[in-house]
Amino acid sequence: MALPKRKTSKAKRDRRRSHLALTPENLVPCPQCHEMRLPHHVCPNCGTYKGTEVIEVKSKTKE
Repeated sequence: MALPKRKTSKAKRDRRRSHLALTPENLVPCPQCHEMRLPHHVCPNCGTYKGTEVIEVKSKTKE
């Protein structure tokens, strides 16, 4: 098997891993119900997209 000629330095290793960091989800408020949702997605709370109802969402009932 092939072996590395030299030890990979910490700087070289960390530069390679610089793109592996996790980014937080970018959430925006829904213009209809003001719940946080992903941009360019149907609101899971009210089911609207660009002001029109796309999916019918079952209403949450408190018991």
